[in-house]
Amino acid sequence: MSDMSTGRSQESAQYEIRLQGHLDPCWAAWFDGLRLTNHADGTTVLRGPVVDQSALHGLLQRVRDVGLPLVSVTQVDPGRPDGPPPGSR
Repeated sequence: MSDMSTGRSQESAQYEIRLQGHLDPCWAAWFDGLRLTNHADGTTVLRGPVVDQSALHGLLQRVRDVGLPLVSVTQVDPGRPDGPPPGSR
């Protein structure tokens, strides 16, 4: 199936969701198995495939429910390593 407006297929995309604060890795199951990485700058990055926009909105509702401030949501290249935000070093 393809999106007529962009010509791209509807396969999952990689997302990086950055939160202010640290989450224990046990939360990964609640976030559909996304990889959680805590960074020294006090942020947590959730990263992994998200099947569609509906799933992304569901993840963002879970972020809201956890109560940690949302810093950013970025669609990323699957080959790009996750690290601290640009300019934080």
